[in-house]
Amino acid sequence: MMLSKIMTSSVTTVGLDDDLAKVKEIFDHCGFHHLLVAQRGILYGVVSDTDMLQALSPFIGTSFESSRDHATLNKRVHHIMTRQPPTLGPEADVFDAIALFESSGVDCIPIVDHERKILGIVSWRDIMKLLHRNREKFKKS
Repeated sequence: MMLSKIMTSSVTTVGLDDDLAKVKEIFDHCGFHHLLVAQRGILYGVVSDTDMLQALSPFIGTSFESSRDHATLNKRVHHIMTRQPPTLGPEADVFDAIALFESSGVDCIPIVDHERKILGIVSWRDIMKLLHRNREKFKKS
């Protein structure tokens, strides 16, 4: 099955100079774990919720929070993002994605065209959902 059939095409992106306060707000209110970093629709990187948590002070939002802790929210996306993440095109298939997940250790794959314009995103969770929906086919193999 081609990735264009299972990718999420309405992708939330952030800019290179957006601060982590914006990233935190998005992750706190949305049900996903990765944001694509883009400028004019062109992919520059990926930031995960794990990247953000590692960059922020653990005292944010607690009674122990200091101005130094709060200042970590002013860090910029380009400081913590993964640059030039592995990508696939929409014509790649599920097995290409599985191979890339296994070889690269990433949790999501941006789907881009030949100019790195963002078309969508596929996570390992999307692959698992596909396998679950088609489990009867796999049981017969």
